Amino acid sequence: MEPIGIVGSGQLAGMLAEAAHAMDLELHLQATDPGDAAVALAAASVFGPSESAAATAQLAFSCRRIAFENEWVDIESLQALEEKGIEFQPSAQVLAEVVNKRHQRNLLNRLNMPSPRWCELEAVVSSGGKLPNHLDFPLMAKATCGGYDGRGTEKLLNRAAFEALLMRVDRRLWIVEEMVNYEKELAILVARNQAGQISVFPLVETHQQHQQCEWVLAPAEVNHGVEARARSMAVSIVTALNYVGLLAIEFFLSPQGLLVNELAPRSHNSGHYTIEACGTSQFCQQLNVLADRQLGSSALVVPGALMVNLLGFEESNSTYQEQRNLLQALPQAHLHWYGKRLSRPGRKLGHVTLLLHSLDAGLRRREAMELLAAVRQIWPNPA
Repeated sequence: MEPIGIVGSGQLAGMLAEAAHAMDLELHLQATDPGDAAVALAAASVFGPSESAAATAQLAFSCRRIAFENEWVDIESLQALEEKGIEFQPSAQVLAEVVNKRHQRNLLNRLNMPSPRWCELEAVVSSGGKLPNHLDFPLMAKATCGGYDGRGTEKLLNRAAFEALLMRVDRRLWIVEEMVNYEKELAILVARNQAGQISVFPLVETHQQHQQCEWVLAPAEVNHGVEARARSMAVSIVTALNYVGLLAIEFFLSPQGLLVNELAPRSHNSGHYTIEACGTSQFCQQLNVLADRQLGSSALVVPGALMVNLLGFEESNSTYQEQRNLLQALPQAHLHWYGKRLSRPGRKLGHVTLLLHSLDAGLRRREAMELLAAVRQIWPNPA
């Protein structure tokens, strides 16, 4: 089989490369930097930022099928390459719907999917600063493209914060939406291949601190109706889009019900637990689609799992070997270290997944929180 390609060279690309090796697949990367840890794990690499059309074209010389580990892509250049026979998963047309948050909101509206109420930032300015009737402070402002891990999002608690934002950003490239009073944040992963076969991973709870994922608990402690609704929405979205690839969907569980927060057309931080806890990991599943193989089972093979992100808490070039040894010694712990050369506050340096044994949801959550406390004794959360 000819090689398959991934645009990007961060930790997701690294875990895709590890999965490809285990699956006997030849994976080529479009990497930003020859020093990126994922480069050493891939069979081959071309170099250039994710949005570089020239680098993607070079990757396409050896790979007829290409997927993505991030959303920093040039849609027009991908469309031009598609016309030459290159297959992207998802396609450039679908990516255009998903990578832009304005387009996401319009898509969800068309599909009658519940999501936070929103409007264009520029529309508010054009109306003399008057908010539409369905919105009021506090609000959440989001850049339409390029945001991740809390970047490109701002809480607007009052009019003064709104005016300050206008002085710093291009109003054409931002939206504002209601601040949802949610009970929990949830996420689900869904894969769909070219034949239309669909596989949905368990619904999980995600916990954010400073708008960045701190930990993930699988499965989510919710009633069956919520889980069934999330699965149904996931299947409806990928079917309506004729989506091919892996899609992550973030939800708010609110008093109004389940709301779609964001979509991500790739493997996702909320799915790292799948490496040890599911029959097929999210990375293997994305590669199954890319290699046109049968989808694997996405069911849990253990009662549950807790995934904790190891975020940088200082400026350092330390390898943190002592802390890594202590984390690996925790019960049923599986450490993944990303090999990044520098640490800085909030940077994702690795993650640890801890398998859970309790069959009862309440006891399983207590088990998870006790293990989280043990992780925090070893690895502090950034302030």
